Amino acid sequence: MADALKEAKKTQYFAKLRNVPSSPRKMRLVVDMVRGQEVFKALGILKFSNKEASRKVEKLLRSAIANWEQKNERKAEAGELFVTRIFVDAAPMLKRLRPAPQGRGYRIRKRSNHVTVYVDTKTNSKD
Repeated sequence: MADALKEAKKTQYFAKLRNVPSSPRKMRLVVDMVRGQEVFKALGILKFSNKEASRKVEKLLRSAIANWEQKNERKAEAGELFVTRIFVDAAPMLKRLRPAPQGRGYRIRKRSNHVTVYVDTKTNSKD
């Protein structure tokens, strides 16, 4: 089973960004802008977005493109690669206490997330 998974990953082109210190909800706003887009158009969208999370997703998308180029041993051309899948998962939460009135403590949850992006050509994608 492990060998089958390893073989399947050889034909997939992806990149992961783990333990990003922002909430998954904020990250999903950025990820939804580029889902299904052509990669160079997606890079343009991310470059001119004023969200903090867009900088991290842009770097991740560049990494996924580089992974595709490395496995295929050629440069990606405009209009060739697309973001086939991109999703955000919740990562472990840091729990802190903030002093509150009358000796109480309010819990603060510092959220983080994991982002995974898959790129592929239109002809190879199964979607």
